[in-house]
Amino acid sequence: MKNQKSKQAFTMIELIFVIVVIGILAAVAIPRLAATRDDAEISKARVTVASIRNALSMERQKRILRGDFTPITSVGSGTNVFDVFSADKDNNKEEVLEYALKSSTSKGHWSVSGTGATTEYKFNSSAAGNPIFIITDGKFVCKTAGSCDALID
Repeated sequence: MKNQKSKQAFTMIELIFVIVVIGILAAVAIPRLAATRDDAEISKARVTVASIRNALSMERQKRILRGDFTPITSVGSGTNVFDVFSADKDNNKEEVLEYALKSSTSKGHWSVSGTGATTEYKFNSSAAGNPIFIITDGKFVCKTAGSCDALID
């Protein structure tokens, strides 16, 4: 009698079946992961908006306590977003956030344009609709009502 070795390998049908199942799982999972990334970017932007509003309020109160009523007109220097407040009466510029953000037009980043009272802060995101914020009366507000709903309560 001849010794027969049993083959321990996958057949072509089994391999194709596994590849098809993996493809179906990937087709279902990838869009859900992409949506999760957009949600994370929006959440990060919401936290940034809240931090800027809090920092503006604190800086306004500090200035009032020092007897300085110079209005805050900007919170960015051009190359950075949210790095320093506009100068007070003694030409001091306090930091807005501990770590300033680089101005970038990439998706999920903030960009700054204009100077002084005409400075605009834009969150670049297709999911949030590219909202633009400005500083009015020392407050960080949406430039166009309704366009910032994804980032504010």
